[in-house]
Amino acid sequence: MQRRALLALPGLALAAPALAQSPWPNRPVRVIVPFPPGGSTDAMSRTAAQKLSERLGQPFVVENRAGANGAVGGQAVAQAAPDGYTLCASASIQMLGRLVMRNPGYDPMTDLTPIIRTGRGPLLLLMTANRQPNTLQELLAAVRANPQNWNFAVSSLGAAGHLATIEFIRQAGVEITQVPYRGTAPAITDVVAGNAQLVFEPILATWPPARDGRAKALAITAAERSQAAPTVPTATEGGMPNLDIQSWWALWGPRGLPAEISNRIAEILQPAMREPDVVARIGGLGIEQAGEAGADFAAFIRRDFERSQELLRVANFQPD
Repeated sequence: MQRRALLALPGLALAAPALAQSPWPNRPVRVIVPFPPGGSTDAMSRTAAQKLSERLGQPFVVENRAGANGAVGGQAVAQAAPDGYTLCASASIQMLGRLVMRNPGYDPMTDLTPIIRTGRGPLLLLMTANRQPNTLQELLAAVRANPQNWNFAVSSLGAAGHLATIEFIRQAGVEITQVPYRGTAPAITDVVAGNAQLVFEPILATWPPARDGRAKALAITAAERSQAAPTVPTATEGGMPNLDIQSWWALWGPRGLPAEISNRIAEILQPAMREPDVVARIGGLGIEQAGEAGADFAAFIRRDFERSQELLRVANFQPD
């Protein structure tokens, strides 16, 4: 009996690695969102997490870790083990950390593994209701005539709204004051109140005050009109054809994330983000599905980073 027990020990030793290597995921996965709850980034992250939970049978738990322009949450993911149990769900601003901060504590371009771009969405140019222009052409004429009478609210340095502001000023050919705010909500609140005159932000935040008449919607920063705000013309229609700057949302893992895990996530989310319930849900936020993954997504990030870097250089922007 003792001999049989000893003979069984090698079998037990072999079983332990087999259990340790059971397929991913075999426990809950953290999805770190580097921004507060309630915005478009949080909504997109929870949509993706829900679809992954449904398909993989494990909880994908969203954890909001806001701060320092996304750097707090980004660092947490960059420092995590590359085992697929800590992911980052964020927006395009996440990639620009080293362009807008002197020391973000990590390099998003090298310390994170791109997995999949889940969505893209244009910005809406919102103007305070107490100013005369009703079209983008009229606004351009007004700011060129008296640029000192106008300013832009900027909710977050390096965000798509900041880049769109820089591009607008470049095309207008005049200097317009940019006023930094701590987030989208206070920036839009001041535009509605008339304390600031203009702001570029995603449709989710800007369309409600425009629809209710508390502010004016002048243009969409995309080649086509948005289904979420169909009455708002594009910037191209308004005479600014290069003002095509969109925000986008995606998932990343830590550097070194195994390709089989990254590929598995992409295989699930590429069709899942096109399902009717998801299309309806994110369409109401002014967001469309986007499914680049792996090398294609990494190439897209490089192009987007280079464009953003050039815009910031032209604007002589200096990191904080």
